[in-house]
Amino acid sequence: MQPQANTSQTVVTRDPAQVMRLSRLGSFHQSRLSFMRILTRRMTRENWTFTRPVFEFDAKGVGHAVYCAHTPDRTYSLIAFGHDLPPEERSDRVIATAWDSTFTLFDGVPEAADIERLRQNIPLQEAGRVSERELSVSRANRSVRLWDHVVSRLAAGAQPDPGEVAKVGYLMRTTAVYGSGKLGAADREMIADRPECASPFQIEMLSVFLTRSYVRDLVQHMADLKGGAAAVPLDAGIARSLGIGNSTGLGMAPFLVNHPMLFNNWIAAREEAIAIVRSLPAATASEVATFREMLERSILSADLWYSEHPIQVEKLKRLRRDLSALETHLADADLAGPRPWDRLFVWAEGALGEDAQECLASLMLEPYGRLVDHLADKMSDKDRHAFRIDGTMRVADLRAVLERAYGWALDIDWSEKEQCARAWYVSQEKLEPRLGERFEEPIAPYEQPLAPGRDAAALYRALKDKDGNAPLAAFLLTHPEHRHCVRRAQIVARAPYAEIRDNTIGSDLMPIDMLRCKLSFFGATHFDPRSDRWVRICMFGNAPYPEELSDSQVDDWSYPPLLEGAK
Repeated sequence: MQPQANTSQTVVTRDPAQVMRLSRLGSFHQSRLSFMRILTRRMTRENWTFTRPVFEFDAKGVGHAVYCAHTPDRTYSLIAFGHDLPPEERSDRVIATAWDSTFTLFDGVPEAADIERLRQNIPLQEAGRVSERELSVSRANRSVRLWDHVVSRLAAGAQPDPGEVAKVGYLMRTTAVYGSGKLGAADREMIADRPECASPFQIEMLSVFLTRSYVRDLVQHMADLKGGAAAVPLDAGIARSLGIGNSTGLGMAPFLVNHPMLFNNWIAAREEAIAIVRSLPAATASEVATFREMLERSILSADLWYSEHPIQVEKLKRLRRDLSALETHLADADLAGPRPWDRLFVWAEGALGEDAQECLASLMLEPYGRLVDHLADKMSDKDRHAFRIDGTMRVADLRAVLERAYGWALDIDWSEKEQCARAWYVSQEKLEPRLGERFEEPIAPYEQPLAPGRDAAALYRALKDKDGNAPLAAFLLTHPEHRHCVRRAQIVARAPYAEIRDNTIGSDLMPIDMLRCKLSFFGATHFDPRSDRWVRICMFGNAPYPEELSDSQVDDWSYPPLLEGAK
């Protein structure tokens, strides 16, 4: 029996109870609404220009450079410092104190005094301090084996081995890109009204975009000095395939819990885009051709996706198998018929795993930038009153919200050890989030409020015998310990995608699901978990470099180009 497509005029957005489970959130892929692609579209549309007024490095890569991005209204400058880092000091851990390169994104064009001030602080990262003229602070380490390979090959007059390049995908990886007031940098409120900052994380994405140019230039510079007249330029195609790596750990995971309204806006925009495309009554031949090409390129991307982590290895096997099944299905599927995308999506929900379903969701958006790209403007959190508790709300109304949004949590026996085996806390040394074993470590007194399911169940029990017509203000006067949960429930009542609908402290928690979800909205690809708590990714792989933006007529760089001779 063929699956039935939605026959109503408009497909509604998916139920949060389906979307907001961790296994599905941990299967998200980049899309047209990912922040990197939002940035490169803007840079191309507004004809940003780029300059490199300073580039001073020795043969070991020690020195500094300035890369300027000129928007229609202002200039942003990446100031990069290169260091000679001994191998024994190289670490991707957040507790590291030295890196191969350190950076800041400066608001304007720096003067000599600015660079000298920053030279005393940026290489220190957390141990230094910056000013409101700085918008982000970051650091990166070389992928040493590939870096040395590329330098040596170019210096000898040859190109690097494409297989070695593809296996890693980047020459440097960042270990942190800080913004929004970190270390004294400008708070987001200072720049939020600028058009280029309207979408989330645009400053951080710009910092990484410019860092990629710095990395390409530095590896070429070191090869030229090493090889002299024998050295050759890095092939443009190989250079374009290289992105910027990133090592991300638990510090990123609580962000999704701590910013419920912002998180809702990300998911809501993506779900609205999916619903818009699924609601289309027909697809043109050109739109179908674009979709089919992007599918082929996604299949290639999955083939190039490398990981040694057992969980990711199994996920990749299923993804590759499902994408092949999707390709086979499309050989006979009628995409020229009525409501093609809804029919295809309904089929996928019954035939494919979550990873391939979410990949398909991203692919379906590709032909329809004109219909969905505007949703990027809805992804920031501009509601300054979202966290204000409404004390006039009736107890009965809050109980109904808890039953609707947290029903999954009300069915859990929270007295069972496996349901509350973990506890989130903040390390004293680095002030970074950590996840510990509640019954094996003395961490419970330091627990952070990052278990909304458990707390919602406790709130529901506390409200059980209360007068349904009484205002919440009266309840909170005698039970202030529930204020944070009341606030979350009131947010999710009007922002249905604000809450993860899974246990965030259970023994079976996979924090990498939270990391992948957030990083997919950044636009990351080729997630490579190194444990259940940290992951390596690639950013801006295959993206145009600044000088190539004017020639970029399409927004499809997140997908690797098809191999020569491929269909």
